[in-house]
Amino acid sequence: MKGAGKERLVLIVTYILLISWAIVVLFPLYWTIITSFKEKLDVFMGPKYLPWIDFEPVLKWWKRLFTVERSEVLPPFKNSINIATVSSFIAMLFGTMAAYALTRFRFKLGRLGNQDILVWIVSQRMMPPIVTLLALFLMFKVVSEKYLLDSWLGMILVYSSFNLPIAVWVMRNFLSQIPISIEEAAMVDGASRFQIFFKIVLPLTLPSLTATFLLCFIFAWNEFLFALILTFSDARTVPILIASQHFQRGPQWWDISALSTLAIAPVIIIALMLQRYLVRGLIPVSK
Repeated sequence: MKGAGKERLVLIVTYILLISWAIVVLFPLYWTIITSFKEKLDVFMGPKYLPWIDFEPVLKWWKRLFTVERSEVLPPFKNSINIATVSSFIAMLFGTMAAYALTRFRFKLGRLGNQDILVWIVSQRMMPPIVTLLALFLMFKVVSEKYLLDSWLGMILVYSSFNLPIAVWVMRNFLSQIPISIEEAAMVDGASRFQIFFKIVLPLTLPSLTATFLLCFIFAWNEFLFALILTFSDARTVPILIASQHFQRGPQWWDISALSTLAIAPVIIIALMLQRYLVRGLIPVSK
């Protein structure tokens, strides 16, 4: 009985800690959402937490977002969706190909082996982005200011490059779990390496691909620094739009909260749609 009581106590404490941490994590999101439904006076006259109890919710800021400010809001959202989706897909595809090569072939670059190459690739993501920002800006300006600066192409290239190490690192762990015997059997039947990769390996790693894509998408969607320096107006993204609200019109928290809630929505929707693949993809299956 002592053992059962101890296990139950541990379980209760665990749930209390998890619930407490969930409240800490989710409360800022809750506060942002309810602020987007508050009147100006409700925002400035002390904390009000509960709709219909502490304050009367209004939809005026949301209506304004889709009417008066529509021409200002929609282009950055379109830019963010296209740039994040395409760059995440490119990083996922090429990252998976690189990870596949590192798990199926042996490379030797001097004293460097496969593990050293993997560490070098991952180390590129550890580097502070500010280190390369000025160099990228000058390179884009010299190579093709018209097509790379303030353009989808330039931002897709940047985000694909900086998300590639994440994709390689994540996919390498999952690809190493696939038995080589499956590929050897396909080779006996006359399949080429490309056929094996696209028709056998990719379908087997679909949950992992989904998790990798979502991670890359979140990083690209939330990225601020590169978008701030490399875009001006045509390719401006959602984080820049939200930041500009404060500088242009002062701290209008109701507008900023509505925009922030709208910015959170696509990632949540994609995560819910891909949830069953995401959970499986984040847990490697042992051999």
